Amino acid sequence: MSGVKDALSQAAAALYLGDKEQNTGSIGALARIHIDETGGSDETGTGSADKPFLTAVTALVSAGPTAQVLVRKAPAEGAAPAADADAAGYQPISGAGLKRAKKGYEVAMKKQQKEAEKSKGETSKAEDESKRLEDSKLVVLSKPADLGKRIKIRAGVQSRDQLVHICGWVHRLRSQKGLIFLVLRDGTGYLQCVLSGEAAKTYDALTLTLESSVEVVGTIKALPEGKSAPDNHELAVSWWTCVGKAPGGDEAFSNRVAETAELSSLADSRHLVIRGETASAVLKVRAAVLQGFRAEFEDQGILEVTPPCMVQTQVEGGSTLFKFDYYGQEAFLTQSSQLYLETCLPALGDVFCVQESFRAEKSHTRRHLSEYTHLEAELGFLTFEDLLAHLEQLICGTIDRVLAQPTSSSLIQQLNPDFKAPSRPFKRMDYKDAIAWLNEHDIKTDEGEDHKVGDDIAEAAERKMTDAIGVPIFLTGFPREIKAFYMKRIPGDEGFTESVDVLMPGVGEIVGGSMRMSGSQELLDAYKHEGIDAKPYHWYTDQRKYGTCEHGGYGLGVERFLAWLTNRYTVREASLYPRYTGRCQP
Repeated sequence: MSGVKDALSQAAAALYLGDKEQNTGSIGALARIHIDETGGSDETGTGSADKPFLTAVTALVSAGPTAQVLVRKAPAEGAAPAADADAAGYQPISGAGLKRAKKGYEVAMKKQQKEAEKSKGETSKAEDESKRLEDSKLVVLSKPADLGKRIKIRAGVQSRDQLVHICGWVHRLRSQKGLIFLVLRDGTGYLQCVLSGEAAKTYDALTLTLESSVEVVGTIKALPEGKSAPDNHELAVSWWTCVGKAPGGDEAFSNRVAETAELSSLADSRHLVIRGETASAVLKVRAAVLQGFRAEFEDQGILEVTPPCMVQTQVEGGSTLFKFDYYGQEAFLTQSSQLYLETCLPALGDVFCVQESFRAEKSHTRRHLSEYTHLEAELGFLTFEDLLAHLEQLICGTIDRVLAQPTSSSLIQQLNPDFKAPSRPFKRMDYKDAIAWLNEHDIKTDEGEDHKVGDDIAEAAERKMTDAIGVPIFLTGFPREIKAFYMKRIPGDEGFTESVDVLMPGVGEIVGGSMRMSGSQELLDAYKHEGIDAKPYHWYTDQRKYGTCEHGGYGLGVERFLAWLTNRYTVREASLYPRYTGRCQP
């Protein structure tokens, strides 16, 4: 449209200056404007005979409604030239054509008038806004001598009707009729604050942005019926200051973490994503879950220890080890703390740890991480059934504790409204029965074949089965060939192990555990079978030499547990800064 306007302006200028050969008089009644309905142009035409317009409306807009319009039409094949046509083939526009053109002209003029008025209004508005911003720089709030009681937002309900001083970040922001409403966030909760009067007229108030950090002083008042805000109250601000203003425009927070952003971009901006209500809620539930696990272990008399993360032995297979140079020696990041936990049994009794484990497994599934939080435990003098009973109590007891806390319970309700605590006992399913179930329900391997005994059931098939059954499952009795070297064999069925995976709907495996070999010779035979040099494991083998016992343990993936509890699609959402194939930042 701008091109048309420019062309019209050029045409008007040309007519005003006077085209001596084609026009007489000035723009208006005596102007002669040329139109070529096949070869003219409203963009580049000037209205002269050699540069005609394409339409009559453009001609009238350029020269006025009384201009003399001459039209050149494409002659019909074999037709003689019109008697009133000039040498260039132009003839006066017909009465009907002129009437239509004048209607179009009126519409165009009204549109131009509206655009001019709008432009004028916007200019006036911009000028008013500029003046308002300049005037706001003169508004200064005097810092009061009494800032009130310094509190965190979580203490807001207990601090109603008192003068309080709170610091935080602007989580939400809106203006309405001279008032500025902002929802403040400090990590312990959310608080609606209202700026009014002089507090809403400062330069910082008028230019406030999301994620700016502020200090506010005021009184928290309960809201009347019919109004709502976090904790059903709001703070009337008497004094405030902006501590650190966040950018606006292209760098605005809402642009950096837009819902439409690509996943890789959101991963790069994870430090900003975790400020959102959903991401921060998951991390708060994570804290509550870890607290619940520790409380459950404490009630059971199980002691927390902290094994090393730098090791020179493997647990789950050499292909998934992260290798590094350790003062000239080969070393690895641990895959599991289990072997070290076993050494603690004679000294400390039953033990557990919450440590990071590392797997160099180039897997892109939604339940795999290269670094994950591993909750592991080892228990002495127990049977396989005792181990299953302990796992059931650990999971259900922890869930009960988390749901009993109002804060964590409300967060789970926010994230996963349909969550229901699992009932006991968990369903038991033997590995061989699982193979039969998969084949009966036509669930194939990743290669599209039927399952057979000896297969390591793939993630997709396992998840389909778990989702179909719809309850937690103890999947037991895996073949020795697909499990770790230290797992105890089933007496009388030596090709299989006293092992268990705990499967949860929506996620699949969240726990892997087993009874451990208790005899020195069977462990030495296992080393040999796996091609493992027994010498570096002397400290582990000694546990069978110096007073062995029947014992077992397990590892629970905290991120998988959280993905199940909070209904997250991927375990990456349950990690503060997830590490997976190709991602080791920020």
